[in-house]
Amino acid sequence: MFNRNRCLRPAAAIASLSLVTGCGLFSGDGQDTKAPIVVGTTSAPSTLDPAASWDGSWELFRNVYQTLLAYPNGATTPQPDAARHCAFTDSGNRVYRCELRAGLTFSDGHPLDARAVQYSIDRIRNINAPSGPAGLLGSLDRIQTTGDREIVFRLNKPDATFPFVLATPAMSIVDPDDYPAHALRRDGKVTGSGPYVLKSYDEGRQAELTGNGRYHGYADRRNDAVTIRYFQDSATMVEALRGGRIDVTYRGLAAGDVIDLQGSGAKDLQLVEGAGADISYLVFNPKDPWAARAAVRRAVAQVVDRPAIAHDVYKDTVDPLYSMVPKGLTGHTTAYFDHFGDPSASKARTILTAAGITRKVPLTLWYTGDRYGSETALEFQELKRQLDSSGLFTITLKSRPWKTYVEGYQKGEYPVFGRGWSPDFPDPDNFIAPFVGERNALGTPYPAPGITKVLLPESRGVSDRAAVVQQFEQAQRVLADDARLLPLWQGRQYVAASDDISGGERALDPSTIMTMWELYRKTSW
Repeated sequence: MFNRNRCLRPAAAIASLSLVTGCGLFSGDGQDTKAPIVVGTTSAPSTLDPAASWDGSWELFRNVYQTLLAYPNGATTPQPDAARHCAFTDSGNRVYRCELRAGLTFSDGHPLDARAVQYSIDRIRNINAPSGPAGLLGSLDRIQTTGDREIVFRLNKPDATFPFVLATPAMSIVDPDDYPAHALRRDGKVTGSGPYVLKSYDEGRQAELTGNGRYHGYADRRNDAVTIRYFQDSATMVEALRGGRIDVTYRGLAAGDVIDLQGSGAKDLQLVEGAGADISYLVFNPKDPWAARAAVRRAVAQVVDRPAIAHDVYKDTVDPLYSMVPKGLTGHTTAYFDHFGDPSASKARTILTAAGITRKVPLTLWYTGDRYGSETALEFQELKRQLDSSGLFTITLKSRPWKTYVEGYQKGEYPVFGRGWSPDFPDPDNFIAPFVGERNALGTPYPAPGITKVLLPESRGVSDRAAVVQQFEQAQRVLADDARLLPLWQGRQYVAASDDISGGERALDPSTIMTMWELYRKTSW
């Protein structure tokens, strides 16, 4: 039997609709927690040390480490996890105080106290790893502790998003006895305080998680063990699902596999479809003489046909995106459509001619084929086709594996390159701030003083995040006019599972990270 679930879950914007009664597809009356639930994904961790990761490694971190704040089921704003209580203590959003739960320990029995929290966050900045999350702590001045349970964060400027930062897995609390203060831990082990203990880890292949009996936080674990298996591609992962070698798939389902799973041939499987917050976009490098020219960037933006990419490449499993802030978040607009309208080679020619450019513009577009799914190569072939057929560009495509790809864009080697973004936290700030400024997540300086010096500081002084629409709408008008970043599409979330698995509609937090503890086996409908 194949089931497709679409029952609305506001917290993570996860939509679902059941072909069975009500929303019962992922709900059961009983549970068998003895057999490990096996989850397949194409997103393997790049590291086990939180100080080194600003990427998909967070998926594992959320399940084996603990943070002061997190997102209990149904929450869209950070709530206490390791903390008992957290709040700003001033009216200017510059002093943030947390009190820890009593009696916290790491999985090895060592105490988790205020010193461990300070140590964990300070080491992120001390190490300042090239691909690490130190950039998230730009507003942090210093940390003070009082006794074993009180931590005070003093900020160098107002920042209402700071609680969201503390809720990211980047701010995972580590045992000071096991993690060097000025170097990364490299023994392939984890000492955390999350719902699970990392029992064993085979890099790029498998992680075995068992329940952490010392865990004390918000998570209510519904199983005793989870095994995560890492796959190179969607087809192999889906074959394992159909063969019963895994129970659940998450991240990396190719469009063709999603369509196939939606078909009548998918027996004893179920598919949850949700409105995701992942986005795909192009980045223009100002170090390149052609990409540095605003007319070239605007002409590319004028030619790119997003609906064709969404339909022809992704089979309508993604949605065209005309805003760096995705649909479903405060501040989402259609700024790029408002600015450029429908794709038009003639309008693009006018833009180039007005800038004195009358020859075909040579551009090299870079992508990585092993990070964002098997359709990435097809997506860039379609971009090349669109731009070449306009008669205005000569496009060359190049690719690298993810690890070397990151090194390349951080060194500024690529004229134009593709990136994907999964939110660190569900706030529009996180879809703009990481990409602007002299130092940003792209390794490509983008000063944008109107955004970095005016609009972002204004918005961060506002505690009510629903009241920052004006600032983010204006910021996106700036982005569209500059065309340094070009949003392409917004993803949807798909979780495929065998029919005896429950909890999937609760297992995605607002950052679309899978919380493995929500999964369990049914004993009956």
